[in-house]
Amino acid sequence: MTTKRLYYDDSYTLTFEAEVLEITAHADRPAVVLDRTYFYPEGGGQPSDRGMLNGVPVLDVQTRPSDRAVLHVLASPLDAQQVIGEIDGERRRDFRIHHSGQHILSQALERAATARTLSVHMSESSMTIDVDRTDIAPEEWEAVENLANRVVLENRPVRAWFPSAQELAALNIRKLPEVDGKVRIVDIGGFDITACGGTHVARTGEIGVIKVVKAERRGETTRLEFKCGERALRDYRSKNDVVNRLAALLTVGYWELPEAVMRLQEQNRTLQSELKAARERLATYEAASLLATAPQHGTYRLVARALARSADEVRSLAQALTAESGVIALLGAAGEKAQLIFARSADVPIDVQPLLKKALELIGGRGGGRPNMAQGGGVSADLDQVQAAINAAAALLA
Repeated sequence: MTTKRLYYDDSYTLTFEAEVLEITAHADRPAVVLDRTYFYPEGGGQPSDRGMLNGVPVLDVQTRPSDRAVLHVLASPLDAQQVIGEIDGERRRDFRIHHSGQHILSQALERAATARTLSVHMSESSMTIDVDRTDIAPEEWEAVENLANRVVLENRPVRAWFPSAQELAALNIRKLPEVDGKVRIVDIGGFDITACGGTHVARTGEIGVIKVVKAERRGETTRLEFKCGERALRDYRSKNDVVNRLAALLTVGYWELPEAVMRLQEQNRTLQSELKAARERLATYEAASLLATAPQHGTYRLVARALARSADEVRSLAQALTAESGVIALLGAAGEKAQLIFARSADVPIDVQPLLKKALELIGGRGGGRPNMAQGGGVSADLDQVQAAINAAAALLA
């Protein structure tokens, strides 16, 4: 059972009539096979069309492997012999533009960067091409974009057809798949000629613009993301808005943003260094104050205190305390993610890990460490709860 694929010759018609040849199912959804269709089924890296059949949403369109019939997967069963099909025009136009743009960009990559297309990925949110080079220089990217957009601006005609075997042999085809039977060829104004079953523009000017927005290395390949037409315009608007707002916040021209950000980064590094040094000095002073009043536990001084501080600040205090000889520090940071930080001086032969385990039995959470320092928690606990846990641990030292 075959379906006449009308989109091969016409990518612009969005409404059509057809006869239902078969009512079936696909992936646990109702589906129908029509005698003729303008709906494009998923294939060649291009997602399928969406739309309606007699008002019933078409959720997916697939090609049945057994007989190449086009399956229109529906939101609900359809009981009719004749249908009116309506294709989502915006989705069709978007993929038509991007598929054509991909052909041009792949050829431009070969000519301007000697980069061969390995695979293509198209979706509603992104369009990517994987190429066989990982060292494409900035000037090569610019040359690729310039060449691709020149073809767009020249508004070249695009032809799609099934050539004869003799005609096919004479064509300079970029990529020819290993298939039996007729091969559909898409010729973009003589610039790129390749085998493809997808939907395409009639002239390259419809593409509007081709812009590579990102390129990243993936093993031995490079994956580039590109945008055409309205997607490129939306991307430009969004990024231009961000750039203008940042420039206004920093009171510089947009061209001065890199230098302004570098200055901010350097200032931030300096301030972070100064803050760290200040916190270390404060911890040293606080440690001295706490040790001056710390009770003796045999030959050791014990500091057992819950604090309304960050875990980092409490950790610094524990380190400052145990830098002195003969100290056991059982400290806790109260809050949404309370932390217990237990430590002892190098000359104290006590393992603080069992003490931490005891404290965690009261407030919960997980932890671990070494005999000289252990920490844990990560659960919500107030000052009283943390202090009670610390006191329970300190009782083990008696």
